[in-house]
Amino acid sequence: MKKILSAVIGLIFMTSTSVFAEEKLTIEKQLVGIVGAISGTVKTETRELKAGDKIYLNETIVAGAGSGTQILLLDQSTFTIGEDSEVVMDTFIFDPATNDGKIVASVKQGSLKVISGLISKKNPDSLTVEVPEGTLGSRGTEFQTIVSKGKTDTLLIGPGKNNTLGMRPGAVLVGNNLGSTLLDNPYSMASMTKGKAPGQAKKITKNQLKKFNKKMKALRVAKLSPEEKKGKRKQMKKQLRKELKSMGFEKEEIKSIIRENIQKDKEKKVAIKKERAEKKKAKKKKAKAEKKKNKKKKAKKVDKKKGKKKKATKKGSKKKKVVKKKEGKKKKATKKKATKKKAVKKKPAKKKKAVKKKTAKKKKKVVKKKVKKKKVVKKKKPKKKVKKKVAKKRKIVKKKRAAKKKKAKKKRRKKK
Repeated sequence: MKKILSAVIGLIFMTSTSVFAEEKLTIEKQLVGIVGAISGTVKTETRELKAGDKIYLNETIVAGAGSGTQILLLDQSTFTIGEDSEVVMDTFIFDPATNDGKIVASVKQGSLKVISGLISKKNPDSLTVEVPEGTLGSRGTEFQTIVSKGKTDTLLIGPGKNNTLGMRPGAVLVGNNLGSTLLDNPYSMASMTKGKAPGQAKKITKNQLKKFNKKMKALRVAKLSPEEKKGKRKQMKKQLRKELKSMGFEKEEIKSIIRENIQKDKEKKVAIKKERAEKKKAKKKKAKAEKKKNKKKKAKKVDKKKGKKKKATKKGSKKKKVVKKKEGKKKKATKKKATKKKAVKKKPAKKKKAVKKKTAKKKKKVVKKKVKKKKVVKKKKPKKKVKKKVAKKRKIVKKKRAAKKKKAKKKRRKKK
């Protein structure tokens, strides 16, 4: 509500040329705008600022830690100064009749958010912000800059080409003596460092956006804080009404202006909510479509893997069959070798038996011949004594033969 009421003041200042003439008594006392909202401690060289205070040309506005302020300029431009910031209004020229003019502000440190007004609408190149590393040229849009040690980051907030608020597309020209970069896509940013040309335009990341929003956090909390009492808000409204009355407006006119601005603000909010809802739906649809695609891809991959495994198993079974065949052939070959070895073993055994039989026959023949010879000798001796001796010798020979035969049989048994 503070923002809406403070915006009304800017509109009234534009229409009331007589008041501007009264304020422009000297260059030092040239009116630039009014403090619409404030949080924490915000000062100039001579005073501490409060909501509703007037801002003059060449005043240095300093916001401390956890502080911030919103200044409504006479051409309806809005300058929001974040925490730990120092901003100076160097040039402000404005003709309410033709909307011609020029705005030049310089940011020494901290953060500044700019929403351009009537001067930029008439001539987009008429609003510039000077930073230590170069200049920022606003072309009818909303942007934010953060000035830190040796570096300046600039973010184009909007509006974009397809905005639903009926606002024309804007841009920011980030430049210095070494080059320039045009930001013409919403939520794109560029950085500048000392002694170098500006970097290329890049889409802002979530962490970078948090950094930009953090600089304006104090002021946003002050506006939306539920702890703020209704009495304070009423006092603010009374002060604003007094100032409007002093400008020559009646109660009915003030009420109608406030209502119109409130209605416009509501319409804008509704349009923004619709746009956000549509974007969310589109994102959800895309996410679902991507999930389906991923599932199909995964299913295809699984099918391919299964097919490959089947082929591999078939190849493996074929290989196993081939191996089995080879093993069978090897077993047959080993069996044949074994049979050959057995045959080789049997042959020498048969030969040995044959040799043994031959030796036995030879021995028998030799023994028989000896016996025959002995018989012949016996026949030649006719005497009885000789016969007795021969008989004894025969008995002895028989005994010896029997013993020899027994021994031979035992040897054979042992050999077998």
